[in-house]
Amino acid sequence: MTTWSLRRRPGRTLGLLLLVVLGFLVLRSPPALMPSAVLVLLLAAASACPSPAAGPRAEERPLPRLDWSTLAPLWLRHRQLGLQAKGWNFMLEDSTFWIFGGSIHYFRVPREYWRDRLLKMKACGLNTLTTYVPWNLHEPERGKFDFSGNLDLEAFVLMAAEIGLWVILRPGPYICSEMDLGGLPSWLLQDPGMRLRTTYKGFTEAVDLYFDHLMSRVVPLQYKRGGPIIAVQVENEYGSYNKDPAYMPYVKKALEDRGIVELLLTSDNKDGLSKGIVQGDRAAGRSLYIPAAAPGWHPGSEVLATINLQSTHELQLLTTFLFNVQGTQPKMVMEYWTGWFDSWGGPHNILDSSEVLKTVSAIVDAGSSINLYMFHGGTNFGFMNGAMHFHDYKSDVTSYDYDAVLTEAGDYTAKYMKLRDFFGSISGIPLPPPPDLLPKMPYEPVTPVLYLSLWDALKYMEEPIKSEKPINMENLPVNGGNGQSFGYILYETSITSSGILSGHVHDRGQVFVNTVSIGFLDYKTTKIAIPLIQGYTVLRILVENRGRVNYGENIDDQRKGLIGNLYLNDSPLKKFRIYSLDMKKSFFQRFGLDKWSSLPETPTLPAFFLGSLSISSTPCDTFLKLEGWEKGVVFINGQNLGRYWNIGPQKTLYLPGPWLGSGINQVIVFEETMAGPALQFTETPHLGRNQYIK
Repeated sequence: MTTWSLRRRPGRTLGLLLLVVLGFLVLRSPPALMPSAVLVLLLAAASACPSPAAGPRAEERPLPRLDWSTLAPLWLRHRQLGLQAKGWNFMLEDSTFWIFGGSIHYFRVPREYWRDRLLKMKACGLNTLTTYVPWNLHEPERGKFDFSGNLDLEAFVLMAAEIGLWVILRPGPYICSEMDLGGLPSWLLQDPGMRLRTTYKGFTEAVDLYFDHLMSRVVPLQYKRGGPIIAVQVENEYGSYNKDPAYMPYVKKALEDRGIVELLLTSDNKDGLSKGIVQGDRAAGRSLYIPAAAPGWHPGSEVLATINLQSTHELQLLTTFLFNVQGTQPKMVMEYWTGWFDSWGGPHNILDSSEVLKTVSAIVDAGSSINLYMFHGGTNFGFMNGAMHFHDYKSDVTSYDYDAVLTEAGDYTAKYMKLRDFFGSISGIPLPPPPDLLPKMPYEPVTPVLYLSLWDALKYMEEPIKSEKPINMENLPVNGGNGQSFGYILYETSITSSGILSGHVHDRGQVFVNTVSIGFLDYKTTKIAIPLIQGYTVLRILVENRGRVNYGENIDDQRKGLIGNLYLNDSPLKKFRIYSLDMKKSFFQRFGLDKWSSLPETPTLPAFFLGSLSISSTPCDTFLKLEGWEKGVVFINGQNLGRYWNIGPQKTLYLPGPWLGSGINQVIVFEETMAGPALQFTETPHLGRNQYIK
């Protein structure tokens, strides 16, 4: 098999020549070209003079970020063609190229660990990183963008380039990825007529503004501009949705109009592959959406179709179906599922390492490029997890371990060792050694000492929203008019009689008479009996957004909270007070130490519990174990670790060491129904390779 290095670059002689050219440019270059242009040429010169201690060889590293067309002499302008589909092969410039990729999502991994995970990918013999781009995290409020910290896409892509990995970018706008609403921002649902993933004007206008901003960051990172991005995906698995034949051409054109010039791809599973093909005609300035077996379709589309699968039984699609829909083109499995995600209350999904190796070998033997989804899953920190809702509503757990090649904490697995041996045997070059594992630490248990019931906390919050009728989460007049995306919402009203309470709650609502819990409303339970009461009574419903659906045809109906009227004995209740409990960092700033009370023997729930974790040495990764606690959320030094729930299968929460500090670390637990005695910390996840009951 041909190795994936682009070509052997000139050695030290060319390096010395470049340094001579550099010296000439330093003397002759106008100030406008200094120091940036000179710096990039210096990097180019350095890359042509590898030293034994420089890590990956020069031919394994992509060129520095640079627009060669304006800054380099003619004889250096060799980034012209990019990744191409020629016959059965991918070509990168004039060399046959195999894509051996793996998926890591920067937003699911602490930034401090990006390098560790990428180095482990390189050491496994992979040459390409793939990542999604989550619109909902990057534009939390309409027109306000966040690409800082853990959301610094450009830093992640450039780090991959530095390590020697190419990049396939999957920018959406919809990404699925087991994320809330498939990565689409919830403020889109403020429009009652919204039709997501279509050419509905309200949706495309929002996409256009987002892409204007996003692509201004992405375009300079493309291969032909000196960056590592060799291909860009057009949306994601649209064939399974397929509600608007004009939509995929619209997304394709939106990418091209904003300067995307690299190879475009689509990605679909077996159920959607026949409906997800897009054919481009750049010369005519148009794109065609090609449904299954459409008359007049011909091979040679500029948008290459790829497939998602898991078992060897589906490999027939590689050799027959892909050929039938797009003719003689390179074959690629964009998502080979190395495991699967888990849902609360369900089993932990595992896939045997021998089965993974068998399927990966078969895919490559069939002449196909491959991307491992996931190579490293990471964590659904905070409230980013999605859900599925076909027959029953099932929300995804906090961990995105995925039974992937690396564990949630970045540890090696049997899958890693077998795949490293496999890719190493066909790479043609020695693989770099795998980095050492990061240490774990079982810290001393933390016993909460202070407490604040939800009912006492209400008086420290902003004034409640007053409304005659319930308002769903997305339409609350908060966050600059963008509504509330995640967390909880509390509804209060007054009642004067008992009876049957009924309504539609998305997703789970705990019902209180005054401060006494009387049960839950959810998708299955839409009615509950209100006991006999006397006089003035406050009816309260604490509603949790457990995650919007990320896959399926009902994504337009993912508004959260109370949906429509709430009825008592078939009469609609009125005059609500509504509290937004988004539990962002600013939410907890309202609760100074003087607001908390000593923990009573029998606390009133729901409540916040405050404790401290003392660390005397350099902080290490650990796992938080919540035996005796039932359901809630944990915050460490203001970082939302995510949800826990004793119904499993997840039994511990991953706590990255970089989020801890030497000294005192603040720990806050929001518990809904039953508090435990302490918080335990363990160096090993609960039962098994990760934190799951097998």
